[in-house]
Amino acid sequence: MRVAIDYTPAIAQTAGIGRYTRSLVEALAHLKSDDSFTLFSSEQPVKGRGFPTAANMRPRVFGVGNRAMTILWQRLRVPLPAELLIGRADVLHGPDFILPPVFRARRVVTIHDLAFLTHPECALPSLAAYLSVVTPRAIQAADRVIAVSQRTADDIVERYHTPREKITVIHLGLDPRFTSIRDEAAIERIRSTYGFKRPTILAVGTIEPRKNYERLIAAFAQARHVMRGPQMLVIAGRKGWLYEGVFSAVERFHVSDAVRFLDFVPDADLPTLYQAADALAMPSLYEGFGIPAVEAMASGTPVVCAATGALPEVVGDAAIQIAPEDINGLAEALVRIVQDGVVRERLIARGLEQAARYNWEAAARAHLHVYAEAAQR
Repeated sequence: MRVAIDYTPAIAQTAGIGRYTRSLVEALAHLKSDDSFTLFSSEQPVKGRGFPTAANMRPRVFGVGNRAMTILWQRLRVPLPAELLIGRADVLHGPDFILPPVFRARRVVTIHDLAFLTHPECALPSLAAYLSVVTPRAIQAADRVIAVSQRTADDIVERYHTPREKITVIHLGLDPRFTSIRDEAAIERIRSTYGFKRPTILAVGTIEPRKNYERLIAAFAQARHVMRGPQMLVIAGRKGWLYEGVFSAVERFHVSDAVRFLDFVPDADLPTLYQAADALAMPSLYEGFGIPAVEAMASGTPVVCAATGALPEVVGDAAIQIAPEDINGLAEALVRIVQDGVVRERLIARGLEQAARYNWEAAARAHLHVYAEAAQR
């Protein structure tokens, strides 16, 4: 089977869908398979985000830029088949919501969430408008749809009336770098480098409204005044969009001395960053999966998360779950997770068990099965 994968997100995006695409392709490269893969990109590879080396994988770079190809294929809808640029393919996989036109290849698309529909107020109007057009078009054109959670699959069925048998749920995998094996010297270096005051609450993710950071800051402002409550909130994530309210909340709740924004954290530091924190908070209004929660659980760091979106599905009974709009409830959970040793130990143990369910080898094999199903249509 000849499989073409749009590798552009892996090069253009550092986190999120970029990490998904890189991790999936790396796992496919390690499988013993007779299939061949063409990894095509409209972006030139950059340091740290290049093409993997494998005998059955070949890169194909257009080099015109992602924006140009998006305009050509998605906005102008020029019917230029992808095969003319990448060669013959039995199956083409779009890992980032969209699909290019094809000549004969069957098509598979991954849908990560429908937050632009469920929470349109959290997205830039231009982005929501774009996704509202290209996403249903890709779902309809695809021979098979991959959803990263059952929550996303249910949303696709409900919002677009897509036949459920067309959708396969494949949970994301976990990078084996995230482990509960601790290097105390490395942990202390991270705490010293970033100036942690303990107990420390960590949040990981792009700064944008869906992450619910304003309420997290408000809850932390309450919790820090409780005896033996959390003393620092660390937010690791780049600025996304509509983020001004997050930074103003720090001033509004008088916690500028106790909230630290780390911007983008290098991948090499991220596993130790989780271990250096006393808990992870993920009170998102909606998540299609929620990989930081899994990474934290695998690192032996207890989790407080929202009881919405895919998070309950992903964390199971291994986290304290709260309503994302409940600031008081979130504050109480932050205090409890750093104060109550019994609760902490129980969550850590359950978290390690839950995180063990997610691995990229299984996810890659499931993707191959979907490719084969599409090719047989």
